[in-house]
Amino acid sequence: MRPSIRRRRSSGRSSRTRRTPRGRTIESYAYARTGYHRGLDALRRSGWRGAGPIPYSHEPNRGFLRALYALGRAAASIGEIEEAERIAVFLKESDPEASAQLAN
Repeated sequence: MRPSIRRRRSSGRSSRTRRTPRGRTIESYAYARTGYHRGLDALRRSGWRGAGPIPYSHEPNRGFLRALYALGRAAASIGEIEEAERIAVFLKESDPEASAQLAN
């Protein structure tokens, strides 16, 4: 059983309602990393070779770019500063306007 959904027997209240922000951050990092890798796989299946633009204006790219943006934010929040910086560079090289679009 995952710790975040165990019930506390002493009070009868679910610990699900008392999650720590750290727990959500780690979960969001894991979800974003999964989305990032699945997005990379989809881009490669579509012919992307690991370099070059990934325009936000092209609707099918938005899921990957959202996952990349979320991964960068989550990495920074757990102290993975170098990873967050690499992701920021990758996002900027993919589409310079993507960060501004995703921040809204």
